[in-house]
Amino acid sequence: MAGYIPNTPEQQREMLSAAGFTDFDNLFADIPESVRLHRPLNLPDAMSEPEVIRHLRSLSRKNTGADDCVCFLGAGAYDHYIPSVVGHLISRQEFQTAYTPYQPEISQGTLQAIFEFQSLICELTGMEVANASMYDGATALAEAASMACSSTRRKRVLLAASVNPMDREVVKTYARFRGNEIVTFGSADGQADLDELARLLSEETAAVCIQSPNFYGCVEDIGRVSELAHAKGAMLLVSCDPISLGLLKSPGELGADVVVGEAQCLGNPLDFGGPYLGFFAVKNESMRKLPGRIVGKTTDSHGNEGFVLTLQAREQHIRRGKATSNICSNEALCALSATIYLSLLGRQGLREVALQCARKAKYAYDTLLGSGVFEPVFTAPFFKEFTVRYHGDVAALNQALLKDGILGGFSAQRADPALTNGWIVAVTEKRTRAEIDELARKAVQYCGQ
Repeated sequence: MAGYIPNTPEQQREMLSAAGFTDFDNLFADIPESVRLHRPLNLPDAMSEPEVIRHLRSLSRKNTGADDCVCFLGAGAYDHYIPSVVGHLISRQEFQTAYTPYQPEISQGTLQAIFEFQSLICELTGMEVANASMYDGATALAEAASMACSSTRRKRVLLAASVNPMDREVVKTYARFRGNEIVTFGSADGQADLDELARLLSEETAAVCIQSPNFYGCVEDIGRVSELAHAKGAMLLVSCDPISLGLLKSPGELGADVVVGEAQCLGNPLDFGGPYLGFFAVKNESMRKLPGRIVGKTTDSHGNEGFVLTLQAREQHIRRGKATSNICSNEALCALSATIYLSLLGRQGLREVALQCARKAKYAYDTLLGSGVFEPVFTAPFFKEFTVRYHGDVAALNQALLKDGILGGFSAQRADPALTNGWIVAVTEKRTRAEIDELARKAVQYCGQ
């Protein structure tokens, strides 16, 4: 009966009879009448293939994506250029499934790709071990906070207010069900308030969590935060933009114990919010506390090099109570995109992308301030994103810009009510001088309207 689809009433009766039923109602005899629908499904009439294509295209035209606009919107997801070869390679047949390669003997290519991803993340972050990736940057930071609590056997985590507010909510959600305490400390001039941090740190602190460059675009003093945290025996967790590491010192060099972040910017499109991938890297002493999967390189009984999953401290592999994490997985296809992207660019290419982001962001900052309708908010250094204050209504400005095909910056007031008409503007290597100049011109035009 394999592959047999009953189309006519006679064929349906034949199928039911072969299965031991007299009619369709017998199939659902165990389902109570009270939960049955008792009417046909509310489905549209069947369409031909051309009609379906036209319908789907009409639906897609209702979306306005970054490809349809000039994008200055960031706040955690960024419009970077993706070389066309990335899409070609990840579309190869051997990568059609991105699920975990539990059978190494038939998954050597996928395992090697993940191993290369781990190696690249270690080089970028200045750490010694990285896992196969996480769901996204927010869950990576939440897992890092949980890992720090279990490693130090302490319950309190100090979380900077300059961390992306959406990431902070995920950290708090994880902590709530693990019995950990999250204490948020404030900002000063767009950076973590180190005086407040010093007052809050104690022998009860498991970890300090910061983001650099942070949600407002400012670069944090990771080295100083490291000194303060380690003086109290706390771990330092740093969430960072991997593109920035083509230009800035790695968190590992500056004393971080755990480095996490969102790697969407490495060869993955915005995709209206996902799927994305998080990276997670630690020092050797934390290797066995690392959540998720690690791909290792080994040799077989004949001396041939091979790749395997190793140190799998997940609930699928060991007792749930002993697992390092019960709700994490890796994003293999997104990680593959990141691996191809980094391999294509190389060290110099990534540095060039980072330099272009930094230089164009500085040009945009100066141009907006020079327009006369913006003022500075912070004096701290920034990378590719910065915060300014508009002399008009930011929400109205963004609506007007969108009609002109421009995705404006993020309204900072949504994250911090004190930043009235604050605008967080992201400038990647894709933006041109003409686009930046047009942004400033439009902002002047719409100010006061």
